[in-house]
Amino acid sequence: MFIIRTNMRTVPVEEKRQKNEILPVKRQKGEKMNGKEYVESVIETVKAKNPSQAEFHQAVEEVLNTLVPVLDKEPKYMKHKILERITEPERQVLFRVTWEDDNGELHVNRGMRIEFNSAIGPYKGGLRFHPTVNIGIIKFLGFEQIFKNALTGLPMGGGKGGSDFDPHGKSDAEIRRFTENFMMELYRHIGPDTDVPAGDIGVGGREIGYLFGTYKKIVDRFEGVLTGKGLNWGGSLIRPEATGYGATYYLMEMLKSKGTDLKGKRVAISGSGNVAQFAAEKVTQLGGRVVTFSDSRGSMYLPDGLNDDIWKAVYETKAIKHGKLQEVAEKFNLPWYAGKKAWEVAAKEGQVDVAFPSATQNEIDLNDAKLLTNAGVMAVVEGANMPSTLDAIHHFMDNGVLFGPAKAANAGGVAVSGLEMSQNSMRLAWTREEVDQKLQQIMVNIYNTGAKYAEKYGDPGDLLMGSNIGGFVKVADAMIDQGNY
Repeated sequence: MFIIRTNMRTVPVEEKRQKNEILPVKRQKGEKMNGKEYVESVIETVKAKNPSQAEFHQAVEEVLNTLVPVLDKEPKYMKHKILERITEPERQVLFRVTWEDDNGELHVNRGMRIEFNSAIGPYKGGLRFHPTVNIGIIKFLGFEQIFKNALTGLPMGGGKGGSDFDPHGKSDAEIRRFTENFMMELYRHIGPDTDVPAGDIGVGGREIGYLFGTYKKIVDRFEGVLTGKGLNWGGSLIRPEATGYGATYYLMEMLKSKGTDLKGKRVAISGSGNVAQFAAEKVTQLGGRVVTFSDSRGSMYLPDGLNDDIWKAVYETKAIKHGKLQEVAEKFNLPWYAGKKAWEVAAKEGQVDVAFPSATQNEIDLNDAKLLTNAGVMAVVEGANMPSTLDAIHHFMDNGVLFGPAKAANAGGVAVSGLEMSQNSMRLAWTREEVDQKLQQIMVNIYNTGAKYAEKYGDPGDLLMGSNIGGFVKVADAMIDQGNY
């Protein structure tokens, strides 16, 4: 049996695995509720009020289960019903989007914006255009955004939005018509001091441009209402690279805690979109060896690691042509594994030092986690939003793997969005070096916050618990300060 040592006592692995799981606790009549009971009751209420929203349930359980120590120590959070309030969005907006394709045929999609919490600043979070989008996914993303934004240290609340519209295969004219109709409703609910959306899956520079142009025409104002804008009309340098770069800076702090760095490390990266591309670029610059990319069709293996030519081909194929990763594999005669995850491929081909999930939610399940630990993985850093299932997270932590949770590790994107908001407000633009330096410092601060709260609440090195508590305390205290609204 594996043993994990803490500064308090020796804890058997099975006990550690269960430590954040909520079990029913019987109370005597008149006995006050403790933290575990409080969390259990709130989770049950969330599930009852939000049926069939599995991703949202998962996100709530992952956060709330780690808050028991702070709830027991600070009963004010129970008195002010913070968990009930923080798991209920302040506002949910659903609307119809009707648009016309190039053949004159009408289509109907659903648009939505979840404005979750504004205790520390205007709602901030991306818009996702993808056929899988539903209210449960947007609520999970918006809930995570509350704590992620708090960890950056910038004044931003949490929100998220999007549509089940699929931009793939659509012409520029079709996407423009859809985004115009989407913004015809959304504009009523956003503003630079109210709610500042950004891009996400399916929403890049083209879509942000169309959305901003429509908003500006409707309200007759040029203001910083969207982030991810073009550089010549209010955007920020480093914004496209920010999530991938930021997660890599966070990974460096994780490795530093173990007295090592990226030099010579074999890094398995999933995905081949924005986050994966720039994570791979920064990992390579810092001495790591990127061995995989993937997309929905399969995975590509890089036996000699990434080089500039392969990186440029991935970028051009996925970001510009919206093509298939397999085309890059064929061009460079690289092994292609149809229908296989990056983790299966990397583990089959040899040792894996770092796993860098950068594709989508729940892409690493328990079987994948076992493959990676058997392949020698020492660190997992989440570039995507909630890419690891709870079982996978438990397995990593039970086996002494460094685990960098998404709300901390992938906060670089929203951090630079916040910096873009600041530049818009001041009517100036920082240099690439200035933005990159600020991003690095934010990621170091995020890591230090998680490490500090993990230490404070008795589990040094548990960055999941530490990050959750660090983000929660900041938002919860602000909610209490502002009254019971």
